[in-house]
Amino acid sequence: MKILVYGNSGSGKSTYARALSERHGLTHLDLDSIVWVPGKIAVAREPDEVRAALSQFIATTPAWVIEGCYGGLVEAAAPHCSQLVFLNPGLDACLGNNRQRPWEPHKYASMELQNSMLSKLQAWVAGYYDRDDAWSYRAHRAIFEAHGGSKHEYTSRMQADAAP
Repeated sequence: MKILVYGNSGSGKSTYARALSERHGLTHLDLDSIVWVPGKIAVAREPDEVRAALSQFIATTPAWVIEGCYGGLVEAAAPHCSQLVFLNPGLDACLGNNRQRPWEPHKYASMELQNSMLSKLQAWVAGYYDRDDAWSYRAHRAIFEAHGGSKHEYTSRMQADAAP
C-alpha cells in the first residue's frame, strides 16, 4: 500500500497520514522533513537534493504514506502511489486547525517560536484558493484531476476518518 496525502496547510494531512501509518503499518514521510534544512525555519534545501531524497524514499520503502502540500513533489510521487488522497476541508477548517496545531518539534525549537510564525502561516493559507503556484488549490485540483489511478477527495474530517 502506497498512499499519497496532500492539501492545504491545516487540512489534516499529518493527522490523517499518522493514522494511516499506524493502522496499516506504513512508513510515514512528511515532505516538510525533506524540503526544509533541519533546525532552520523556512530555509529550503536545494531542489535537486529534495527530489533525490523523495526518489530514494519511494525506491527503498515498500509500503508508505507520504504527505505534504508541495505540488511538484506530489506530482513526482503520484505515479508511484496506489491511492491519492486530496484533503480539501475548506478555508475555515484549515485556519482553525492551524490555530489548534500542537507543537511540531521537527520544525520549530519551541512552541513559542511556532506560535510566532502563526500569523504568516495563516496569511499564506488564506490565499490558497486565490494563488496560482505549486501549493495552490488550482495546482492541487489539477493533480487530482490528472491522476488516473485510485483517488479520493475528502471535504470534511468525518469523511476522511470514515475512510479505510
